[in-house]
Amino acid sequence: MPTYKGMSSEAFRHPLDREAEQTLRSLPGFDIAARKFVEFFYERPQFVYHMGNSIQVGPRQYSTVYQMFRECVRDLDIYPEPTLFISQFPVSNAYALGQERPSIVLNSGLLDLMTEAELRSVIAHELGHIKCGHTILTQMALWVISTASFIGELTLGLGNIIGSGLVYAFYEWKRRSELSADRAALLLSDDINSVMRAMMKLAGGSGKYNNEASLDEFIRQSERYQELDDDGLNQVYKFLLYNNLAQGVFLSHPFLVERIIHLRQWSNSDEYRQIRHGNYQHSAGEGAVDVPSQTGRSQADELRRQIEELQREIDNLKRKSE
Repeated sequence: MPTYKGMSSEAFRHPLDREAEQTLRSLPGFDIAARKFVEFFYERPQFVYHMGNSIQVGPRQYSTVYQMFRECVRDLDIYPEPTLFISQFPVSNAYALGQERPSIVLNSGLLDLMTEAELRSVIAHELGHIKCGHTILTQMALWVISTASFIGELTLGLGNIIGSGLVYAFYEWKRRSELSADRAALLLSDDINSVMRAMMKLAGGSGKYNNEASLDEFIRQSERYQELDDDGLNQVYKFLLYNNLAQGVFLSHPFLVERIIHLRQWSNSDEYRQIRHGNYQHSAGEGAVDVPSQTGRSQADELRRQIEELQREIDNLKRKSE
């Protein structure tokens, strides 16, 4: 399998992901989410939960899966190695979380549905999120959104005016970030069919009738889906399916057929061929993850002060609302 030593995430980041992230970060109030504050209230509790309620994968625990994982970590040049968990859940899914202590969770349903090549592409996809720094951005955004919602309730809904724009921007970026992670899956798999088969199984895979599922037909379905845009009304429906503004329900991932369309286009691009030949943008420093390292003691002290100040503000708002 190919190895991309020293590669920066900017080498494969999808332009839509980059554009949406810039929009999200430019919104008023987003940067108030301090990195360590997010770690204390989101990252650590989730890590503790999976340490207590999932299986940590290692050399003597799901060794075949661990070997695939180690190879992907090496090939995408990620350091330090994230922790890998397998969680007992029948729905085929996986997700990455954390940045100071990154980890990946694979639902047990994936192990029964995917071949090793397909499972490798799923692992590579989640490592792509960590490589791009998506996990910390997701946690920061969720914290800001929940804070905006809380303030909105205490200000007779006025805060929701700000929060609604933030929510929309967040989910728009979140969906686009999946396109970058899909590229990481293709780079490490070096086989677009295995990546697309994994996507097809996530859309409607069956272990029992797997031999009756056709990837070629699924690709043709994605082409028919794309043709729906010829009707302007269908474009409106697509937008509303992604963003149910009336009920405040937003999809966090693009439709799988859309992801296949984007991935096939990139697989035929000169950019992809150049990366495959070793011509790619490198990280500025050692290691692989393009995010800042841990903060020092003085920053931690400042963070504690910010947390205490924020708690006082929340307490004051609560008292005023009583």
